[in-house]
Amino acid sequence: MSVATVSRALRGLPNVAMSTRAHITAVASDLQYVADPMATRLATGRSRTIGCVVPLLGGWYFAQVVAGVEAVCTEAGFDLVVQSAGSAERLGDLADDAPTLQRRVDGLIMVDYALTDTNVAAFRTAGIEVVSVGAATGGFCTVGIDDAAVGDMAAQHLIELGHTRIGLIGSMRTEPFRFAVPELRASGFRTALADAGIDHDPHLFADGNFSVGGGAGAMTSLLAMSNPPTAVFALSDEMAFGARRAAERAGLDIPGDISLLGVDDHELAALFELTTVAQDPSAVGVSAARQLIARVDSEHNDDVHVVDRMVLPTRLVERGTTGPVHSA
Repeated sequence: MSVATVSRALRGLPNVAMSTRAHITAVASDLQYVADPMATRLATGRSRTIGCVVPLLGGWYFAQVVAGVEAVCTEAGFDLVVQSAGSAERLGDLADDAPTLQRRVDGLIMVDYALTDTNVAAFRTAGIEVVSVGAATGGFCTVGIDDAAVGDMAAQHLIELGHTRIGLIGSMRTEPFRFAVPELRASGFRTALADAGIDHDPHLFADGNFSVGGGAGAMTSLLAMSNPPTAVFALSDEMAFGARRAAERAGLDIPGDISLLGVDDHELAALFELTTVAQDPSAVGVSAARQLIARVDSEHNDDVHVVDRMVLPTRLVERGTTGPVHSA
């Protein structure tokens, strides 16, 4: 047998006859052969390790993306290293250390980081392939959803229910995460209102900081207005959870007194009966990992259609927190 055939058979790769694979596996078992990963890496010049960089290690969305990445890495025989770069300054330090990083990883998946031209140049010079999740990055593959379409979908749903005074719970933070996502969703939301002839009152925006507590505080401030909204669009389910709690504490019925809509289809969204624009962050992680591995390992090129931009689907999931506007 050739070394290549034995290697492909033992790693479970395609294009090996079943009889040949069975024979190689049996011989390896008789010899109690176990491949030395360090020797493999030295021979190929590859670490067979993927790095996944996220802003927050404990966030639900980020955990789902990492789970998808990990599943693909395990299937492809790659190790996975997960770390948080935190702020843009720390991300810059990571890019500056790219020559050293290149000896530890074959490629990086950057989740919701907007890489600068300097960052991109540093990774390219070091020969590190990058796939970006969420934030579009010039020169590297980007995987994610159409966030402007998410905002449009949410607005259309509430407008169809008769709502014209709609609050928006988002985030004014640009550090350390979701640089483009909040504004893209808000932009799609405002455009849909404008197309329907509805002027959006800027005072109806409240900062929820993409957290449950932030969502509660944002809803409290919206309800304190002299003319509060009849519906609220939260840019994430976690903010919507907090917003629902605040509305209930204020004695309001949902959706009788106020409608509420989120984004994500968090695993608790059904429990809270939350209407939401659903995405699948685990599928985002799977797609990003497959795109990256196809770029750094030629053995996987035949299994993946390599693209520069991949947009995954979203859909509206109607539950019990949205309903028709009630006349005064």
